[in-house]
Amino acid sequence: MEQQMVLLLVTVLLVLLGHVVTVTTATSGSSNTGNRIPLDPQNTRVWGPGVEIPDRATLPARYFFIEPRDADNLKINESQKYDVHIIGQSRFGSCRYRLNQIDRHDGSSILRYRLAESCTDVTIHVRHNGVHLNGSPFAIAGPLYTEQCYCPQGSADEWLESVGCPPGDPQIDMDLIPFRAINFSSLRTRMIQQYDKPGSISYCNYVILRNDVHRRCYGQHTGFSKFMDTILLSLARKFSLPDMELFVNLGDWPLVKKGGPSRTTGPYPIFSWCGSDDTFDIVMPTYDITESTLENMGRVMLDMLSIQKRGVPWTDKHRKAFWRGRDARRERLELVRLARRHPELLNASLTNFFFFRDEESEFGPRVAHISMHDFFDYRYQVNVDGTVAAYRLPYLLAGSSVVMKQDSFYYEHFYRKLVPMRHYIPFEADLSNLLEQVEWARENDEKAQEIRDNANAFVNANLLPLDIYCYHALLFKEYAKYIVSPIQVQPGMEKIEQPEEAYHCPCERTTLPRDEL
Repeated sequence: MEQQMVLLLVTVLLVLLGHVVTVTTATSGSSNTGNRIPLDPQNTRVWGPGVEIPDRATLPARYFFIEPRDADNLKINESQKYDVHIIGQSRFGSCRYRLNQIDRHDGSSILRYRLAESCTDVTIHVRHNGVHLNGSPFAIAGPLYTEQCYCPQGSADEWLESVGCPPGDPQIDMDLIPFRAINFSSLRTRMIQQYDKPGSISYCNYVILRNDVHRRCYGQHTGFSKFMDTILLSLARKFSLPDMELFVNLGDWPLVKKGGPSRTTGPYPIFSWCGSDDTFDIVMPTYDITESTLENMGRVMLDMLSIQKRGVPWTDKHRKAFWRGRDARRERLELVRLARRHPELLNASLTNFFFFRDEESEFGPRVAHISMHDFFDYRYQVNVDGTVAAYRLPYLLAGSSVVMKQDSFYYEHFYRKLVPMRHYIPFEADLSNLLEQVEWARENDEKAQEIRDNANAFVNANLLPLDIYCYHALLFKEYAKYIVSPIQVQPGMEKIEQPEEAYHCPCERTTLPRDEL
């Protein structure tokens, strides 16, 4: 800001002296002048699964990226408008779809579209001011199926390769080390007895056989089984799931403690949405990020694409750390106490009291919920654990602010890839150095923005919708290798049916025989 003021004063002085001056500021490798930069159609980048492999990567909403560049092949940091048209045929005539452009804070855009029905003979036209951008029109070789269409494409291995998923993941490798020969014939009864605590533990026993999903749930609170049902059914519509049996924890806390009975019986293979350093649970993407993937451009308002929408520019953001949430952990109350003592550095308030209701008089009053998009009016986003890992972290990493993350022994499926001071600014679990880290960020503005940019790049490489599908597919493929017992539907299980419309699409690639077809 000071440099810009100096440039402005120099410019005014030179103009008063009769000189004509053009002042241009640019970051390395980017073009960002005060005048609008002409976009070069051939240099502009258009990429992503929504234009490169939309016939192979069937997603609820397909998406791709546009990075505008000028004649010198420098990135343009100003938002652009694009004309995108999907031309194709459906059983109702022309291909019908909904389209959404998301302008990001760096000048690039995400384009996403959701099909109303399956389409064939598709070309995707991407223009700017009537001129096709690099690679457009994109001719799609195969048909584009809707998310609800039952049209599995070969095995998990074949699907993973066809859509370009990574061949492995360090968290999956680590999680499966204790489970090299899983025999449910001997484990199943013991596991059901071990976790027969219906008031405090809820879980489901699933069997996937011939690409059909069966389950039986245990416990009083089994409503979250819908999240597991939905992702399994969605995967089964895309490829043939391996035959397998699995137990899925429906609660917040991981279940399989290290030590204790695990020393003698060995750990039980249980899938959870959150892991911890003192448990053996096999970690999946959280139900939150999975639902936002499945409902992209659907009934959810927040997802890993929409959260990247351009908001307040960095220079206009409040130079404070920010946090909102409920009282799920003592450190969250201490965060509020810190904010009251240092309001110039931290804005933190509680939106609800449940765990510490008797302390509301001290740490209240509760404040109204606000949209997460409004969080990014502040430069620094504080991430503090709740009952377990705070499931908001993926969205914070995707935003236009830098993340400050509490040290924690809880983790989600992607934490192992995160690097402190590259993707986020760490602080101690007891918050003892949080204010110090805020002051560091204020004094090291360029480095803070670099960390923010690294976090954004991490999200786009690891946490977008296709990545969430890839992780589930890879996890189940690897896990199924280690089951040595016969895969059989167990007594009391119910079959979870595909939606009715799944079989009303013109599938041209089904590789599995089905009695229903």
